[in-house]
Amino acid sequence: MRYLILLLLIPFLFTPVFAQSNTQTLPTEKGTLDIKISYDKIIPGELTALNTDFINPQTKKIQEHVDWKVKVLKDGEIVWGPTNLSHTSKGSLDNLKIEFPKDGLYSVEFQIEGILFQPIPPEKVSFEVAVGEVSVPISPIDKPKGGCLIATAAFGSELTPEIQQLRELRDNTVLNTKSGMAFMTMFNQFYYSFSPTIADYEREQPIFKEVVKITLTPMLTSLSILNHVNIDSEQEMLGYGISLILLNIGMYIGIPVFGIMKLYQFKKSKN
Repeated sequence: MRYLILLLLIPFLFTPVFAQSNTQTLPTEKGTLDIKISYDKIIPGELTALNTDFINPQTKKIQEHVDWKVKVLKDGEIVWGPTNLSHTSKGSLDNLKIEFPKDGLYSVEFQIEGILFQPIPPEKVSFEVAVGEVSVPISPIDKPKGGCLIATAAFGSELTPEIQQLRELRDNTVLNTKSGMAFMTMFNQFYYSFSPTIADYEREQPIFKEVVKITLTPMLTSLSILNHVNIDSEQEMLGYGISLILLNIGMYIGIPVFGIMKLYQFKKSKN
């Protein structure tokens, strides 16, 4: 029995690896660079260190010699910056400190204007940063710009059939009903609180990336059911949605637990 308990506790052993939620990675407008920011708890009115990495999306390594600017907005108004055009030779910013005046939702906007001493058309990327007790209003229509971070990192591109399937399912089926939109809003608030960290870990650890890919495959297969049914009402959306949730709980939890218990009973009978 102790082996069964140990196996059930394994997922919790990995929780600290993904516990940090103050990390975000997003691509610039045209995908020339990925920008990763990380920060500790923000205290309003005090300077916050915003550690920043400029990442080459092709090599997944730090991009050296980047020309950049940054500014902070709240409710569409600039509250900090913009900074002068600056250059980082090592591709990382360790001493960027920003002051967030009070609680609220801020937008930290980076603008890239040069790489390897060559000017490029300016490309922007904006990060939402919540300060204090504030909920981040994630729109289910706007958020897809960031895509499914975990699945995209696992399969390597937003153009793969698996990612296209998820996008079409979300846009053409789930978001066509009020219950689907409500679900996506709640799901996004939860999902985007940890998915950037997992996606980064996938890029750094190829073995982990393959494990995630294998793990996602049964869920993607089950979701494909929605592409072959007609959902014309809220009741049908709720029915199919709840059924798929229960199906995935059975696949990811029920079947492994049943197999472990059978294995335990088999070993016990042998002894």
